[in-house]
Amino acid sequence: MPRSSLSFGLPALCFVLITWQVVAGGPLVRLDERLSGALVHPDRFSELLADLGSVQVAVPVLLLALVHVALRGRATGLDRWWLPPAAAAVLMALVPAVVVPLKELIARPGPPVMGPGTGFYPSGHTATAAVAYGAATLLLLPLLRTAGARGALLCVCAALNACVAFGLVRRGYHWPLDVVASWCLCAVLLGCLRLFVSRSTRRRSARTPLLRTGPS
Repeated sequence: MPRSSLSFGLPALCFVLITWQVVAGGPLVRLDERLSGALVHPDRFSELLADLGSVQVAVPVLLLALVHVALRGRATGLDRWWLPPAAAAVLMALVPAVVVPLKELIARPGPPVMGPGTGFYPSGHTATAAVAYGAATLLLLPLLRTAGARGALLCVCAALNACVAFGLVRRGYHWPLDVVASWCLCAVLLGCLRLFVSRSTRRRSARTPLLRTGPS
């Protein structure tokens, strides 16, 4: 099976299976509720970690990355330098368009500490963090020249998303499955962005004429 098929198909399948369990109230949901009961311990620290996935924090980080990538591409004379940043911005704008209808349709109640109400599945904070930090990472990686710098950026992205997930579950804002489902959904979205950016980069490279250093 092609690697690209796995990168899209596996997270999509996991999202479908988790959603089915949540809607049907299956055994995975009961396990999820027991796990949440063992993990929830509301405190200020977990609340601060959860806030890393808020629009007010994550989106400005993405915007800074988009501006940097756009200016760098323009300065180096790249063809269609604006295309990857624009694609990432569109993807970020699509997050609420995808997540909010799912919240309304599934209408899952939240953990007990959140009181009455529905619309907790999938987690919007998790999706915002995953797409914002993930898209910024995808666009910045090609600009880094060393493997160590690229590895450090990937670690920072993973750490930010892990902190958001821990804060949401620990504070009791979301069930663990709300977070995992959002990760699966965003893996598909980021996979689309990665594919689009890589193809646009290959097209730009194919159109770039070779520099001649000697007589023709």
